[in-house]
Amino acid sequence: MKKTILIISAVFSPEPVVSAKLSEDLAIALSKLHKVSVLAPKPTRPYGFEFKNEPKKDSFSLINLDSYTCPKSNPIGRLKESYSFGIACKKYIQENHKKIDLVYMNSWPIFAQYFTAKTASKYNISLVTHVQDVYPESLSNKMSSLGGLFNILLKPIDKFTLKKSKKIIAISNKMKNYLALTRNISLKKILVVKNWQNEEAFIAYDKINKNINNKEKLFTFMYMGNIGPVASIDLLIESFYNANLEKCKLVIAGSGSKKEELENMVSSRNIERVEFVTVADGKVPEIQSEADVMLLPIKKGAASSSIPSKLPAYMFSKKPIIASVDLDSDSAKAINTANSGWVIEPEDEVVLAKTMKVASLLSRKELNMKGENGFTYAMENLSKNNNLQQIVNAILELI
Repeated sequence: MKKTILIISAVFSPEPVVSAKLSEDLAIALSKLHKVSVLAPKPTRPYGFEFKNEPKKDSFSLINLDSYTCPKSNPIGRLKESYSFGIACKKYIQENHKKIDLVYMNSWPIFAQYFTAKTASKYNISLVTHVQDVYPESLSNKMSSLGGLFNILLKPIDKFTLKKSKKIIAISNKMKNYLALTRNISLKKILVVKNWQNEEAFIAYDKINKNINNKEKLFTFMYMGNIGPVASIDLLIESFYNANLEKCKLVIAGSGSKKEELENMVSSRNIERVEFVTVADGKVPEIQSEADVMLLPIKKGAASSSIPSKLPAYMFSKKPIIASVDLDSDSAKAINTANSGWVIEPEDEVVLAKTMKVASLLSRKELNMKGENGFTYAMENLSKNNNLQQIVNAILELI
């Protein structure tokens, strides 16, 4: 007998961000076996991205709730967004609880998760919570003067949400151990599934364009992803400028709240060979194929317990990576384990500039070897084929 699964997702297709793709992949997989409905806000991520109203034929129903959204990076606005979405989800569950057998939640922390968990618990609906980042700690780290107060007030709310969840999906072993310790949750309740990228698009593009090689082009460093405050893209620009690599260029691909500010910075200072490009949905493999080296800059402490979605995408494109990240982070461990690039301390312009010089002088054979190493690692650890099924199985066990 088919069951009814409700997926609550903070972002969803056509938003070209990782959680949107994860939730869509899950909705498609589960709808082959059960009835699936998806609740999501109106699409707004990343900030500045233009969404096309293209009709889609899905095997699940998508309901865009009329809740408040805050695509710009603003702590108060983001909390308001979480509260509004949580109230909208609460209302939907109340009105439809008799038809819902399980809720999978990949939602905004803290309030959206809390209202969903509380309402699902009230109606005895099984809840699976997917944790993408540890809150309120991630928020309090950005607000030094109020950080302690935020932890005191909000951590019990997060603890309540996780206690009410039948299963918790963490995206790294480090996150799993931290949540178990600080929320007093059994390790058996937490399943580690790393965020994935759909490897099929990268493999298909590589097969078609494998022999294309423009030897005349400038050596290209590329950042691909959200141009927001967590990514130290200003550091990339400064380091590239200081490295003075005349036969190289830097490409910043994506959209986000910091894009216009960074474009103005490059323009006002007349920094040469820095390009900004927009990434249309489905064009990631094509654009990344133009790179010689991919760049992964993350501010100190911003991603110590998770692997950003950019990393598997970089690896599936068979590109070597320069990562400016915490040395004990999962991203650093993945790159070092795979031998797919260079890992340096975050926010160090001098060392990053030197590493860019080193990478630009490597032979094509050495660059290709690092790229192939990353691809092999990603296929084994970060692929949709392997990781999606783990979450599907966890949900099927509960229903």
